[in-house]
Amino acid sequence: MAKTIVVKQVGSPIRRPEKQRATLIGLGLNKMNRTRELEDTPSVRGMVNSIPHLVEIIEERG
Repeated sequence: MAKTIVVKQVGSPIRRPEKQRATLIGLGLNKMNRTRELEDTPSVRGMVNSIPHLVEIIEERG
């Protein structure tokens, strides 16, 4: 089984640059307090690290 991380959206994309909104959509998040379980890959980690003020890592599994 591959390692996964659980990501939660904690910030609103209102008044944020379009690139940050697109990153949220790429992670599968679009509303406050939603969570997604994503595969722990360098690309996903990079997306999470590019918007640390909007998301937080809840849990690492695997």
